[in-house]
Amino acid sequence: MISLLCITIISLTLAGSTYCQSASPSSLTVKTELGGNATLPCRLGSLEDLFFGKVTWIKVAKDESENEDVLVDMGLHKRTYGNFENRASLVDLDVGDASLVLTEVSMEDMGRYRCEIIDGMDDIVQEVILEVENGLTEGVVFPYFPHHGRYNMNFDDAVQTCASQDAAVASYDQLLEAWKDGLDWCNAGWLSDGTVQYPITKPRHPCGGANSSPGLRSYGRRNKQMSRFDVFCYASKLKGHFYWLVQPDRLSYDEAVQACRDDNAEIAKVGHIYAAWKLEAYDRCDAGWLADGSVRYPISRPRKNCSPTEAAVRFVGFPDKKVKSYGVYCFRADQ
Repeated sequence: MISLLCITIISLTLAGSTYCQSASPSSLTVKTELGGNATLPCRLGSLEDLFFGKVTWIKVAKDESENEDVLVDMGLHKRTYGNFENRASLVDLDVGDASLVLTEVSMEDMGRYRCEIIDGMDDIVQEVILEVENGLTEGVVFPYFPHHGRYNMNFDDAVQTCASQDAAVASYDQLLEAWKDGLDWCNAGWLSDGTVQYPITKPRHPCGGANSSPGLRSYGRRNKQMSRFDVFCYASKLKGHFYWLVQPDRLSYDEAVQACRDDNAEIAKVGHIYAAWKLEAYDRCDAGWLADGSVRYPISRPRKNCSPTEAAVRFVGFPDKKVKSYGVYCFRADQ
């Protein structure tokens, strides 16, 4: 058995990654958490020489004919590919560091990667194994559509929308685990791999047929720019305090925003209310404004007049922001 020496990287660039080096210097294992960032090490042989060559990163498959291109850097020409587009970059090639940085890591990213450096002098080939630790117990998946209605977001819209709610687009694995935990939703949404799916625990006619089996219904990969769907977001464990702000009167939206500010907080986002409900068992039968202009309330203990049949974050809608019919949920981040 080869013993491993694990080194935790402590720097802003490599934060969140751990790598293990075996007796062979060409064999590395990097570990990161689902939804986090990872840095896959690869350096030039000599940091004193100027680099005028080519760096290629690929994801290696068991059948090498199925390898995936990740990134190519030839100085003036740089390109990322497929699912790695806008998520992959190099640390700093100018100082000889061709390490690959991946953001928003999903379970699909797990596997073996190969770094190839060709500079005309010392060609380097380095393989790195990326392991993704499943952090599903530290987060919650929730379906989302914006105020202008269902099936109105392309993939880029979906990414920005989840980010605006302090969340990220959920991965297939995250949605699968949420389905196993009882998530049932009859509207299709984007996932991080570019597919469109929805989870069904109780088969019925409008949702794939009453005689179909429970599971994830898939529309497959869709055109990220032209297709329009909802999205499934993933919110991590709260890094702060989510709470109902006690007020003597009901508030308009603008008054709700200001009330949270006056309490040294911000109006809570949808990701905050779902994380508090699912991970902290937050329960309150009062409808309150959230940052996106929606009104919701979290019920972890089903009861009459609140959510009689199931634990859920109840959705009231996107009311006129001028109405004074609701309270507000606030969020104060950890200092």
